Amino acid sequence: MILVIGDSMLDRYWFGDATRLSQEAPVPIVKMLREEQRPGAAANVAMNCAAMGAKTALTTILGRDVYAEALQAIVLDHGISNVCVRDCAIKTTQKLRVIGKQQQIARIDIEDRPGPEAVDAMSSAAKRMMASAEVVIISDYGKGALTNVRALIEHAKGLGKTVLVDPKGHDYNKYRGADLVKPNINEMRELCGGWDSEDQLAKKALDTLKNGNFGAILLTRAADGMSLFSAIGDPIHIQTVAKEVFDVSGAGDTAIAAFAVALTRGHSMADAVCYANKAAGVAVSKFGTVAVSESEVFG
Repeated sequence: MILVIGDSMLDRYWFGDATRLSQEAPVPIVKMLREEQRPGAAANVAMNCAAMGAKTALTTILGRDVYAEALQAIVLDHGISNVCVRDCAIKTTQKLRVIGKQQQIARIDIEDRPGPEAVDAMSSAAKRMMASAEVVIISDYGKGALTNVRALIEHAKGLGKTVLVDPKGHDYNKYRGADLVKPNINEMRELCGGWDSEDQLAKKALDTLKNGNFGAILLTRAADGMSLFSAIGDPIHIQTVAKEVFDVSGAGDTAIAAFAVALTRGHSMADAVCYANKAAGVAVSKFGTVAVSESEVFG
């Protein structure tokens, strides 16, 4: 089983026609035609793991509102066991995108930070569920659910679990001891500064591995594919397989999900990065946050 822990959100899409400008301000008027709701962040990671054929569980924090009900219903409909801790003092995190003629016109973010009681309750639930997990994914979007992330990683490693982290921010000490961290190119620059060559990047990556006691770094590089750095062996660079980039939303979620599923199937990290890269290539060719299927990645 794969256990996903972290910040979840509901991605909402308002689709409509935009044919004229408002007289009130220089903005388009969108006549709304339909709405879609999709799981985002940690919930999107879990959805992708399940869609790729893995038994999956999710622990997260939601508000006590209709958006939490909608998100949990989608997760349950896809066979994902979950403990969604409810915090009545917050709104469920949402990203509302207004789409006119297939173009994103505006995005409205709705979010609150959960209180310490909700964080502790989620952490306790996650620790209980770790006993049944083979791989633990930490999905950190910086929304507050992972205040106790250091203790969660230590507990998982104490149980002998493989821990993968999708990080946030520049303080990677809180992820110390994880088997893999997956920064994107901008997060890597924020973490260790820029670089002038691939050799310099490799050196900075190895320094990060040593300082954080990480097993590996999976660096997602947008159009340049992915790179896997580990203390053993040379870096592995994989070119992107995306034929057409339509929307990059959630591609990182899909990548770490595919990496985890590959590990549960007995693949090495070197092989898993190829599946992660393939999955991300499929994700960016589709609109919005999506769950990539098992046949699209492993078929």
